[in-house]
Amino acid sequence: MSLPLVGISLGDVSGIGPEVTAAALALPAVRRALIPVVFGDGPTLERFPFFRRHARVEPSALGRVESPTVVVVTQLAARDRVPGKPSREGGRAQYAYVTAAIDAMRAGHVDALCTAPVSKEGISRAGIPFMGHTEVLAEAFGVDVMMMMDGPRVRIALATNHVPISALSKLLTVEGLTAQLKLLSRSLAPVVVGRRPRIAVLGLNPHAGEGGLLGREEVEVIGPAIRKARAAKVDAHGPIPADGLFARPDEVGARYDAVLAMYHDQGLIPAKALDFERTVNVTLGLPVPRTSPDHGTAYAIAGKGQASCVPMAEALLKAAQLARPPARGGRPGPRRPSPRR
Repeated sequence: MSLPLVGISLGDVSGIGPEVTAAALALPAVRRALIPVVFGDGPTLERFPFFRRHARVEPSALGRVESPTVVVVTQLAARDRVPGKPSREGGRAQYAYVTAAIDAMRAGHVDALCTAPVSKEGISRAGIPFMGHTEVLAEAFGVDVMMMMDGPRVRIALATNHVPISALSKLLTVEGLTAQLKLLSRSLAPVVVGRRPRIAVLGLNPHAGEGGLLGREEVEVIGPAIRKARAAKVDAHGPIPADGLFARPDEVGARYDAVLAMYHDQGLIPAKALDFERTVNVTLGLPVPRTSPDHGTAYAIAGKGQASCVPMAEALLKAAQLARPPARGGRPGPRRPSPRR
């Protein structure tokens, strides 16, 4: 079987994206799992001997490749690619890498996408409205998507993404949560779990609302959505108080294949606390798998050789795993191998 082609958007060239991408791709476990197609800045990638051996093409000339390839999207001036010193042009560039990778996804030139960290602030300051990769990908493909943090101990999906806490009550609806539970079940079943997944659904309020004493969302929205999803053959359970569920994290993974959290920090705090380095951000619902490491641009250590490449390696391995078709009989493929430095 041929290796999957994994597109990689380089992220902010002033952050740690270029160095962790180069280091992760050099790992034997990653090299054996995929063929990289890196969308980035020509001069930045020239800094790394690893990338100098790759074929180079312009975005317009890209097709299905058979060997590691660099797609030169920008040629930034030296002042716009200094580690630790983000620039306005760098903000435009990191968005350009994402859009070039999306074009390649649409054209069938890559089988999966792995995105190195970007700066939402940097892209926005460059005059481009940007709330995150998840939102851009959903709009680009015209589909409903979900963010899921896939860790070695627990998988946590989000009912809402980058929104203010004050907006949560209005954003959570019976129809929306029911659709999300169906999407989560459908996305996990074929490749990741290999069967109908068992899903824990968290409440929004403390103690899951205490029967309506601490809020009505569990009674009027979350509970009815769970019942509708179960009627559609989704194995959903809840609403469950978040503090009680995560008090015994080892039991969560044993009892449930995934957890649906109601908002960003409710899900990401336990995901990052349980295993920051190996937890991968996965976008569910896209026609092509997308993953990302669970960290930011880390300007303070960019270019200093201090950044760990393990999160990027895990994201690349997960992208390669999801890009493969389900094994015969619907069983999931092997757990991604742990990368080693």
